[in-house]
Amino acid sequence: MNILCLGINHQTAGVELRERLAFNDESARAALSRICCGGLQAHLAGQVLILSTCNRVEIYAASPTITFQELESFLAEVRGVPNDAFHEYLYRYSGEEAVKHLFRVSAGLDSLVLGEAQILGQVARALEIAQNQDTINPVILRLFQAAIRAGRRARSETSIGHNPASVSSVAVRLASQTVPDLRSARITVLGAGEMAELTVEAFRKRGASMITVVNRTLDRARQLANRWQGDAFTFEMLPEAIASADILVSSTGAPHTLVHKEMMEKIIELRGGKPLVIIDIAVPRDIDPSVGDLPGIILFDIDSLQNRLTESLSSRAREIPKVEAIIAEEIGSFLQYLRSLDVLPLISEIRRSAENLRRSELEKTLRRMPDLSPEEVDRIDALTNALVKKILHNPLLRLKTESTGPSAANYAAYARELFDLGDGLHD
Repeated sequence: MNILCLGINHQTAGVELRERLAFNDESARAALSRICCGGLQAHLAGQVLILSTCNRVEIYAASPTITFQELESFLAEVRGVPNDAFHEYLYRYSGEEAVKHLFRVSAGLDSLVLGEAQILGQVARALEIAQNQDTINPVILRLFQAAIRAGRRARSETSIGHNPASVSSVAVRLASQTVPDLRSARITVLGAGEMAELTVEAFRKRGASMITVVNRTLDRARQLANRWQGDAFTFEMLPEAIASADILVSSTGAPHTLVHKEMMEKIIELRGGKPLVIIDIAVPRDIDPSVGDLPGIILFDIDSLQNRLTESLSSRAREIPKVEAIIAEEIGSFLQYLRSLDVLPLISEIRRSAENLRRSELEKTLRRMPDLSPEEVDRIDALTNALVKKILHNPLLRLKTESTGPSAANYAAYARELFDLGDGLHD
């Protein structure tokens, strides 16, 4: 049994190509259904799983016969993308290398953001879809269950995911230190930049809901405000929007400063000493740096956030050896299971072969002894059965003991030769 991983990710290809190959839940189910329904790739049935996220598309298979070329053809067919458009960007892992790769993915060590938590849920979701489509065998099931366990252990036994790992998450953490109850916080968003959107989404995950969008054009402000069930204003209403805010997130494309010290001094008078956290993610900056010197104002710009992010990622990076140790332990356990696949079915086969031989010889003997009573026949049957069990006991016990060891495959091969079983186990 061989395990294969064919994939493409953020390290090997740009987003345009990854988008063409990506699967959502619906398209993943459709692709796997084509296998089950006897499509052109029907030979992959029961042996394939698709893992697709924003940053990767990977196909896993567990089979003694499936090749990377077949997996590549399957990907090209179900996504409608010619092989030569992505062939050179693929990575191909097999055996223990494929196992280790999946475990690192599940633990967040292969992510764009080190230790990010979403990937673990995505691995679990990929397994769920494949199970529902009935396209995996016990080996893939066991592999992904072990990978999910490794990912959970990495997050519960280390701090790989404890510190903020994006500018937006750093911003939310810093703001929450001044505004602990984010659920009741009023957030004003100045501009419609992507970073501002990401930051607001990070706030929303922490329970924030009262959001006001201020933009140069009212239509664009309304478009974003409607997404968050908030209010929309133009720049003319900026002072009023800031005066009522607990948090200001700013990310416009303006070439000059929009919020000056003089403006903020007037707004502070209206606020009655209420503190204001300002997160300026714009480049060039929207907020005059001197605003941060005013009483009750806590100002973070992109550089201060980036510096704190670097510190957070460095803290996560220090946890990598601990995570690697967990992965190594879980890989060892899985490989023990994988090696046992060569031996445990063989033990059953040896027992069947010995039993067939015993019955055959017993029948020959009983035909030459027609005068035996039923009780005597039963005693002879029991005697021969006991003899076969005793003869096989030590050899089979040794095989079972070695089934999870590094020499399992060699023991299986030797046993087949000694018991004259051929290689039927691998047909």
